[in-house]
Amino acid sequence: MAHWLYKSEPFKWSWDMQVKAGAKGTHWDGVRNHLAKQQMLAMKKGDRGFFYHSNEGKEIVGIVEVIKEAYPDPSDASGKFVMVDIKAVKPFKTPVTLAQVKGDPRLQEMALIKFSRLSVQPVTDEEWEMICALGGV
Repeated sequence: MAHWLYKSEPFKWSWDMQVKAGAKGTHWDGVRNHLAKQQMLAMKKGDRGFFYHSNEGKEIVGIVEVIKEAYPDPSDASGKFVMVDIKAVKPFKTPVTLAQVKGDPRLQEMALIKFSRLSVQPVTDEEWEMICALGGV
């Protein structure tokens, strides 16, 4: 199983909104970066990811799961980009802030730091374990 991080501005789509979508989940659309597109094409059903509030909060707040693999994003007129469907799995007991991640020497290679503008990012198994421990899950 691969791990990912999904960034969302809470005023557009928050963790609470993701939770309210329930088991049917929601599509993760609007990605317009070719590297992020490649990440989405690599996602498999059952892969887990962190849900990160960007701009406001700047913290990882929960875990989501891919429930539908990449398919064309109808909001993309060019037809080049894709989306996946995800559902909320569990909230973090304690959100993990960007400051915490930046302050941990073990996480300095994390895409969240190195590629901060990328909206969909891979997370290594080691990073996954460390972040889950920090978040209390």
